[in-house]
Amino acid sequence: MLLCPVCHEPLVDDERGAACAGGHRFDRAREGYLYLLRSSKSGDSMGDPKSQARSRRDFLNRGYYAPLRDAMVELVRKQVSGRAASANGSMTLLDICCGEGYYTSAMGAVPGVDAYGFDLGKEMVRLAAKRGDATYFVANMKDIPVPDGAFDMVTELFAPFNEREFARVLAPEGSLYTVVPGARHLFGLKEVLYDTPYLNDEKLPKTTELELVGTQRVSANITLQTQADIEAVFQTSTSSSPSTATANNLPKRDRFILVGFIWANVKGRPRRCAIGPF
Repeated sequence: MLLCPVCHEPLVDDERGAACAGGHRFDRAREGYLYLLRSSKSGDSMGDPKSQARSRRDFLNRGYYAPLRDAMVELVRKQVSGRAASANGSMTLLDICCGEGYYTSAMGAVPGVDAYGFDLGKEMVRLAAKRGDATYFVANMKDIPVPDGAFDMVTELFAPFNEREFARVLAPEGSLYTVVPGARHLFGLKEVLYDTPYLNDEKLPKTTELELVGTQRVSANITLQTQADIEAVFQTSTSSSPSTATANNLPKRDRFILVGFIWANVKGRPRRCAIGPF
């Protein structure tokens, strides 16, 4: 399923990692993932810092975003059960920018699913690989090292939108599910942080490659238990951390609202689908 990021020939697994016919070799990390970036930069310097990756893992492990996880798992189950009886093998799923694998592992645990997940940050993928239930690799979403039309279902949660790559990797009859924050997602937090709180932009990305065929919203109240959780949810919602004084005043109870979109193939073109806001 995976391709060499250098020559785009298929990768074949062996005891140490994977290699292509062109002689390019990629070692498998102790946790089981492959590093498939062509950049000479250290994987530790790309993507999210280690501390932020671990903070995100710990926050998600406390179940605050379990309603979104459960909604995604239910979608996967429906996709598996709705496949044609003549379909051969497992349903292939790719989670784009999978982070530390919270959602990927849950979707990959559904019977009948062959799941893959990748992220730009090595620490994120290392943590994801520890969760299991999917094949994980470090890669760039601008050039995903997988064949054209390889995946029956593609998911993209809170990540940049790359229509050409998403359409390329999606099977002709496959579906793409994207998730973005709703207009009033964590609005209580914003009311404390900003003099003039702003609504999130729910506009769909412009695309000629994909067609929107459905939307779904998921929302739930969350009560943050610790100061660390308050700071963690802040980090997942903004680009900087609050001061200690500000963090002490952030609300412990708030509401998350997400929007999901669903995209699929129509007349040979991939359709895009959204889920949310949740």
